[in-house]
Amino acid sequence: MHDAYAALLAGRPADTATWSSFWDELSADTLEPGEPAQLMAALCQDTVAPETLTCLVRSLHVRRTGPVRAFPGAVNVVGTGGGASTFNVSTAAAFVAAALGTRVIKTGSRAYSSTYGSIDLLDRLGIPLTKTYDETAASLARHGIAFAGYFVYPVELTVLARRILPLPMRPYGRLLNTLGPFLPALPGTRQLTGLSSRRLLPLARRLAETVDDREVWLCTNDIGVDELISFANNAVHRGTGRPALHLGRRVLNTAAGTLADLERVPEPTRVVDHFLDAVSGRLSEVATETVALNAAALTIAAGQETRWRPAMAAATAAMRDGTVRDLVNTVRAGAPALAPPVGEAVAHG
Repeated sequence: MHDAYAALLAGRPADTATWSSFWDELSADTLEPGEPAQLMAALCQDTVAPETLTCLVRSLHVRRTGPVRAFPGAVNVVGTGGGASTFNVSTAAAFVAAALGTRVIKTGSRAYSSTYGSIDLLDRLGIPLTKTYDETAASLARHGIAFAGYFVYPVELTVLARRILPLPMRPYGRLLNTLGPFLPALPGTRQLTGLSSRRLLPLARRLAETVDDREVWLCTNDIGVDELISFANNAVHRGTGRPALHLGRRVLNTAAGTLADLERVPEPTRVVDHFLDAVSGRLSEVATETVALNAAALTIAAGQETRWRPAMAAATAAMRDGTVRDLVNTVRAGAPALAPPVGEAVAHG
């Protein structure tokens, strides 16, 4: 039994060195049969110490090798999943922000508790994930937006999935989606990460401190959705020592609404049309304002704008005049022809 698994069973924290040893044995395939799956099941328990999860994430960061391309000025929006189910607000907001001139590199995942996640939506749109940093840079240069693929995540996760086969990874989706936003090697300016519950905030703050290639802003609200919601009381936590920004209807001058205004469409055949309506401002007023709010957060995180209401107004205008939908269709038409640009900065991690 590996020390990491033994610590979990005993209720003790597992430090970074212990996790590093676990990844070594996982890669060498010297763990006991079934132990990777048993360890993942133990990690999913609510009693796991936050220190254990923080050290797990840190251990993956320190194992990175090879060149990592940096994208100065770029921002990412990715939530932890879980909570109340909505349509793909963050993906819509990413396109809106890109249409406004913000450089957006989005990460995401497949659904584990809902109908479809951001990757599932991109599949339906016919937009592939990038496979390399050069492809990501090319898409960013061409369209102002890129959807980074699995290559930005630690290779150990792929090895873990293989060691767990034939069991699926889906049962561990809640844990992986909680840790996932803090794992990519994606140097940029900022990342906007929504939390599905305020109870995740203490852990998310610790996980955000492990990320040293971009500043992470954490978003919470009072209705349990991992995005900023136009009719809710939201808070944007911008790191240690800075006060949270509180964004409610009084500040934003937005309409009253309910989660019913943000529902997903149940029919798979309608997903693409529904998304195109969302980025065109053709859904409810609440849906349009919610997408605009998240897009505004990205433009503000990028330093492109400082005021929330003007940023939301610009986002709404870009949706309703067809600019955003045109961008979506251009990205769809341009995939997958990608050519690496010249002159991007490169970091090493």
